[in-house]
Formats: sequence, structure tokens, C-alpha cells
Amino acid sequence: MSTPATEVDQTSIDDFREAVRGALIQPGDPLYDDARAINNGMIDKRPGLIAECTNVADVIAAVDFGREHDLDIAIRGGGHNGAGLALVDDGLVIDLSEMNGVRVDPTERTVRVDGGCTWGDVDHATHPFGLATVSGVISTTGVGGLTLGGGHGYLTRKYGLTIDNLRSADVVLADGSFVRASDDEHPDLFWALRGGGGNFGVVTSFEFDLHPVDTVVAGPMFWPIDELESTMRWYRDWLPEQPDDVYAFYLKHQVPPAEPFPAEIHGEMVCGLMWCYLGSAEDVDTVLQPAREIAEPLFEHVGPVPYPALQSMFDDLYPPGDQWYWKADFVHEITDEAIAEHERFAHVPTAKSGMHLYPIDAAAHRVDSGETAWANRDATWSMVIVGVDPDPANAEKITEWAREYWEALHPHSEEGAYVNFMMDEGEDRIRATYGDNYERLRAVKAEYDPTNLFHVNQNIRPAT
Repeated sequence: MSTPATEVDQTSIDDFREAVRGALIQPGDPLYDDARAINNGMIDKRPGLIAECTNVADVIAAVDFGREHDLDIAIRGGGHNGAGLALVDDGLVIDLSEMNGVRVDPTERTVRVDGGCTWGDVDHATHPFGLATVSGVISTTGVGGLTLGGGHGYLTRKYGLTIDNLRSADVVLADGSFVRASDDEHPDLFWALRGGGGNFGVVTSFEFDLHPVDTVVAGPMFWPIDELESTMRWYRDWLPEQPDDVYAFYLKHQVPPAEPFPAEIHGEMVCGLMWCYLGSAEDVDTVLQPAREIAEPLFEHVGPVPYPALQSMFDDLYPPGDQWYWKADFVHEITDEAIAEHERFAHVPTAKSGMHLYPIDAAAHRVDSGETAWANRDATWSMVIVGVDPDPANAEKITEWAREYWEALHPHSEEGAYVNFMMDEGEDRIRATYGDNYERLRAVKAEYDPTNLFHVNQNIRPAT
């Protein structure tokens, strides 16, 4: 049993406060409620201490303090963890959000990113050089959580998963020591960090490869919801055969009441695609035409946009504080039976709720399942079902809808899921997600965190 932070003597807390440059926040402090707020408004945890670290020395001091006083420790980067594992009741939160420096090397095409950065921070720094790396689809997402869970997004078919672009990571371990993990230094730890989540230490910086990405051809294309069966059948067969430059995730949503959507379709239920084409804008009509022919689009807004603008396109639609409930699975094949279930759940409970099928094939398939901790290299899509609403009164409604929808689709999916799309679902789900890599992850955990100090996460218990 861990010790509640409220039972730690004040002298020790005062000494801790003197040892760190950043703020140390306790319940009752004026900044406490803001400091404990994360993106998912459904999460209402009350940490005993929040250490807002400003540098690696602060992180080391925080890890040492948490270990010496037997506290539960949560690690917060961008605060987008849907399950709320960036916080912990009565324990210590190591908050990295003040550690947000980015350093680009345009000659080597690499970027060094501090552990508290968001992807918006990274895009802002890399875009002037016409460079980018693989990230997600919302710019306010934290670099740390997305990367450690594997990471997929608009550039995945071309450049693989985020972890396929990770060159090294600086890590504070459970014993307070500091190491660099790469193919040459602590390669077993480096292997585990690439998909194994926050189980192995506090990553204070990441080094990524960059790629020539500047302006992309991107945007939404919607069909009436009645076209779901025909368009999803077409999509499942068409996209995997396309060149790596072609990316589109399949979506099911209500049309938001905002520009650029025409007022006459606001609130209408649609299915559709969110495109990102890395080829020439002159060729894009050739890419889009098959989608137009399978069913007449209700709305289309695809054109050249700077990559950071694409990355931030959903930011205003999903601001911090909404209620979120996630369910997810990896999908190898979109079967006819699965499509029938998607049709059965054609409508959403609230305007912001929906379903996405993110492609994770092409370049992501060219890495062996044993090369990184991410074991699902045979999966073609990462499916997520999200119940979202700003009103806490609708929390139960969106949760029940997401669970029922997922239960209908799960028999047609793989056993595991993208850990960044999972709630707190238990050890069996985690085992299923890592498959043949799970026992190796347990062995690495036993080497670097034998007491399971870092357990407030999608936890992998150390081998005994």
C-alpha cells in the first residue's frame, strides 16, 4: 500500500519545495484546481502534491521524493490521457508541462523535444524549415504520451509510427538515475519505450527524425450517412492499395455548426474521410475522384494547407474540459459483419461523439512486430469510438453508447488496442495489446523499475 501525500510531514515537503526550481502545489493552494485539470473533464482526481518541473534536476528530485515517501506517482505531459492516468488521487503528479523547449537541426533533419511539449510546439519549430515528424491529429496532444504509446497520425502511411522516427530518449529512472536510451545505449530500454507507455521512467526529452513536409493537400469529404455501407466497403479495399503519399481516415460524425461547413448541413449525420495527400496538389483530383464516384459527396473542402494548420484543425472543436469516454481496437480487416454493426450505430448520442478508423499500414507495416514494443504491425486500422460532450450530465449517456458500440464491433476486431485510446481496462487488455512482446516488456520493467514505482499508467507489471 502506498502512503497518501497528506501523511507526509510538512518539513519533508518544505525541503522538497526548496530542492526544485518549479512550483510545488498542494490542495488549498490558489493554483491547485487549475494545476489538476486535464483535457478530459470527466476526470476529477485530487493529487496530494503537484510538482511543476522546469528541468531534469526537478524531475530527479520529484522521483526521489516520491520513491522515498512511498507515494503513488503519475506523470503528466500534455494532459490528454483519456483514462486520466496523468493524475492520481492523494499521490504525487510529476508535471512536465513547463519543460517545453524544442531544438531543430535542419542539416541532420532531427529535432530534440522536451518531455512537456505538445505537438503544436514541435510543429511551430519545425515548419519554418519545411520539416515535420509523425504525430497525431490534434496539436494540443502531448508529445510524451503519444510517443510512448506508439503514435500514429496523418504521416503514418508515408513515414511509419511516431516511434519509428524516435532516435533517442533521455530518461529519469525509478532509482533517480539519468540515462539516454537509443539503439546504442540501453537498447533494451529503448525498445520498450517505443510503444510500452510510461512504464519505464520519466522521459525528459525525445529526439526524432524529421521529413520534408511543408504544405499538404488535406481536408474533409463527407457523404450522407445512408452511404456508409457502400463507402466503407470501398474504403477498406481501396486505401491499402494506394501509394504511401495517400492518407485518409474514415469518420462518422455530426457536421459541426461552424465554418467552413454550410449552414444547411449543420448537425447532419455524415460519414466521410479526412484526407492528407503528400503528393503534388496538381495530382489530387486523380486521388479524390474514386471517392467522388463511389458516392456523391455532400460536402468537400480539400486543398493545400500548411501542415501545422492541418494538425490544429480539430483543436477548437475539442477544447480542454469536454467529457470524454474512449473505446478502441486494432482492426486487421473491415468485414461485412463489422460494417453492418457500424450501420446499426449510425447515429451518435451527442454532437461531438463519433468513430474514426485511422490507417496504420504501408510504412508502419514495414517494421517487424519484434523491433519495437508495438506488437500490432499486422493491424491495418486503429479504430476509436469516442463519446464526447461538454455537459457532465451527459457523461453516462456517452459512456454507455461507446461501450455498446465497442461491444458490437469487438468480435470483428483484434484483441488489443492502441494504449492511448484505452480507458483503465485491466491487465488482460494490456496483455492482449502487447501480445508476444508482453513478457519481454515485463523483463525490461523488472530491470529498470523492479518495484513498479511507475504504475499509474497502462501498467506492465515487472517479471518476478
